[in-house]
Amino acid sequence: MSEYVTETTVPEGEEFILHPGDFVLGTTAERVAIPDDLVAHVEGRSSLGRLAIVVHATAGLCDPGYEGQITLELSNLGTAPVALSPGMRVSQLTFTELKRPADRPYGAERGSKYQGQDGPQASRIGDDPEFATEGDGAASSGGER
Repeated sequence: MSEYVTETTVPEGEEFILHPGDFVLGTTAERVAIPDDLVAHVEGRSSLGRLAIVVHATAGLCDPGYEGQITLELSNLGTAPVALSPGMRVSQLTFTELKRPADRPYGAERGSKYQGQDGPQASRIGDDPEFATEGDGAASSGGER
């Protein structure tokens, strides 16, 4: 995956231009620790949405038990470049309370790939069981399991 990813750090006081059609991973400055009885939903700000900036493609949830910074999947769906800068408010969290704590919260016990992450993290989908190779003892034929 690293051959397709270039890491860019934007210094405080400078801007990153998100061009039309661009997709980048960003991160929150804040770290979160989601209790076992809550789910956090990552939402974009309407002011940025009106500029066609979205903050998540599909991964808009923080599972119960998740700890770390939140990776943002930033896309510019519009026709004009948009400047983003460190510390800029680009997202917000809303919460859903569960009826009871999660039986298997996000974390090491469950094999969670992104627990404790610092900074934006590229996809680790290759670590999923369905992508295991023959020597791993998992099925790789693509058939049902």
